[in-house]
Amino acid sequence: MVKVAVIGSTGYTGAELVRILLGHPRVEISALTSESYSGLPYDRVYPALQGRLERSCEPMEVEDVAKKSEVVFTALPHTKAMACVPRLLELGKVVVDLSADFRLREKELYEAWYAPHTAPELLSQAVYGLPELHREEIRSARIVANPGCYPTSAILGVAPLIRQGWVAPHSIIVNSASGVTGAGRSLDLGSLYCEVNEGMKAYKVGEHRHTPEMEQEMSLLARAEVRVTFTPHLVPLSRGILTTVYADLTKGTSDEELLEVYRRFYEGEPFVRILPPGVLPNVRNVRGTNFCDIGLKVDSRTGRVVTLAAIDNLVKGASGQAVQNMNIALGFPETLGLEATALFI
Repeated sequence: MVKVAVIGSTGYTGAELVRILLGHPRVEISALTSESYSGLPYDRVYPALQGRLERSCEPMEVEDVAKKSEVVFTALPHTKAMACVPRLLELGKVVVDLSADFRLREKELYEAWYAPHTAPELLSQAVYGLPELHREEIRSARIVANPGCYPTSAILGVAPLIRQGWVAPHSIIVNSASGVTGAGRSLDLGSLYCEVNEGMKAYKVGEHRHTPEMEQEMSLLARAEVRVTFTPHLVPLSRGILTTVYADLTKGTSDEELLEVYRRFYEGEPFVRILPPGVLPNVRNVRGTNFCDIGLKVDSRTGRVVTLAAIDNLVKGASGQAVQNMNIALGFPETLGLEATALFI
């Protein structure tokens, strides 16, 4: 059994990690840290786990966590992970980081969107943890930068078309709708039930911090600079993201032809499902799973393609993908612990 620790275990992504890891046959949870609930039994924080986990939350002491674990998940807010990840790597741990601290390859880009970076020497070592694009690098990675939820859906939704030149790189528009867990568990007026229920709103238009992730990975696919227009929306769901990508086609085509492009591109991928012609994704069909469902429609009147991708923002958009990355890095079967069927009712 591999001993794994979760730093920042009581946020939504940390709790989802714990839930998934409890069902993983090859790992043992060895440490759970939480600054807010230190000393409290974990099943008091999340009573749904009563009888499943006899472990208390502990303060985040890097040396202590490292002694207890072989793999460490850092489910910390942005700018906080870079304070502990360097030492964990020095102590020989494999780190899967769920913050944004190591996703961007350029220090200046990170600092333009976030804050000063205190461990820029690690940016070149971190592997962007989207397995469908970077599986081979993940196999030998000591630090995996788990992607953001919006970029996961947007990149997977359009990657085959960018890689094979079906769309104009300058024309990409991304619209996403997310459940409220994407905002985290901290108390915030905009996330309160009465503020969200029966509403839908855009936020951080043209300035969301996931934008440079999309542009970085799409530019690599295009082998040219890509700039996207990204608009996120908050909808009254607990979990789930539906992302719609619009792009100009470079030549005439049909739904069937492009769907075949997707089938070939994602052939053998265990967590990407290409839907049949005329069938479009619904977040309820991926709820609680690590799947990304993709559908598309060619708009021949405008010469554009519309692609749609649905994921669970807490699973494929965060914790499930983190476990998928751990499986790859440790040489486990990639689907281990991630075989759940959707909670579609």
